[in-house]
Amino acid sequence: MTKSERWFSSPTQIYWACKALIEGRTLTHKTEIREAKGWRLAAITEKLRKRYGWPILTEYRGPENVAHYRLKPGADISRLRYPPSAASLAEGGAA
Repeated sequence: MTKSERWFSSPTQIYWACKALIEGRTLTHKTEIREAKGWRLAAITEKLRKRYGWPILTEYRGPENVAHYRLKPGADISRLRYPPSAASLAEGGAA
């Protein structure tokens, strides 16, 4: 895997974000730091939107405008394209 394919995020972080989103979770940076030991959630979601066409919504909440990311309601998960590090999720290979 080349450096550009990793987006400066580890494959574990990308996999975690993809898995959490398809499970219907709403994600924040605080959640990513706690669960995936990462800090690049905005970059990951932006790449998923632009490169892979994921219908990710961003809602800013609270006085600090904390970003909350989730899949658009009604998104067809079976039609999502996955980055290489999360490709196993397409076949139901969630660990």
